[in-house]
Amino acid sequence: MQPNMKMLQQMQNRLLKMQQELEEATVEGSAGGGAVRVVVNGTRTVKSVSIDPEAVDPDDIEILEDMVLTAINDAMAKAEQLAAEKMGAITGGLNLNIPGIM
Repeated sequence: MQPNMKMLQQMQNRLLKMQQELEEATVEGSAGGGAVRVVVNGTRTVKSVSIDPEAVDPDDIEILEDMVLTAINDAMAKAEQLAAEKMGAITGGLNLNIPGIM
């Protein structure tokens, strides 16, 4: 069964709406028991980084760098999961590779 133009237009509208929702949705990644927190939106843009002053040790900056990296990766993984869930809701579980969405 070939999809008709109306179905394709509806899917395109849903994809555009999903993209907007992902831009507005945020997830938080953290490390060091919350000492470092990173907020990322659903399109994987870092929105903020928060570092507890207690986590800053001038004699061991490498630990802080590791915590920032871990928090970013945690947030990015959560953003990717959020995008996959929203895409699955639109495509009904079909595995579509649409550039720029995932």
